[in-house]
Amino acid sequence: MTGTRERILDVATEVLGRSPDVGMGEVATAAGVVRRTVYGHFPTRSDLVLALTRRAVDEMAAVLAEEAVVDKAADEAWADFVARLWPLVHRYRVLVVLRRGELGEDIHALLGPVETALAELVARGQESGAFGRHLPAAVLSQVAWSVVFAVADGDLSGAPLGAPAVTTTSLLLLGVPEARARALAERG
Repeated sequence: MTGTRERILDVATEVLGRSPDVGMGEVATAAGVVRRTVYGHFPTRSDLVLALTRRAVDEMAAVLAEEAVVDKAADEAWADFVARLWPLVHRYRVLVVLRRGELGEDIHALLGPVETALAELVARGQESGAFGRHLPAAVLSQVAWSVVFAVADGDLSGAPLGAPAVTTTSLLLLGVPEARARALAERG
């Protein structure tokens, strides 16, 4: 039962990633199950989307908890977080689109703890001088974090950008000097 639920979530991530407006029937077909099976696990499309959001939040929070430890420099922690998360961002960029829709408040609420932790990391970086003070920490973290999803969503060149390019870009937005940003991004 859990295997089927996870398979449906995996397939829904891919299907919704290509077309955020698809219905439960398309998800069922892509998962190789009948609609009733999908509805048995997720009574509504909203339930499915919120389950995907919870899964994304759990993954992001776990990576952030591992990388943003207090004894690590904030810019290094940010770089490591983005580099480790980059492969997952492609899977969950659909949440950015869905966040603008009717489930926006629910998705935003679920993402709240991750966004708070990122703001705290940026505040720590501002206090140490690693990050710029050109915006408040909460706003600056949102801008730098959003660019990761913007790059993932706009990467249509056919030659996907790697984690170093995205990491460098987000660090530059945080006010990290270019040489330091590139060095941190290329470590991985």
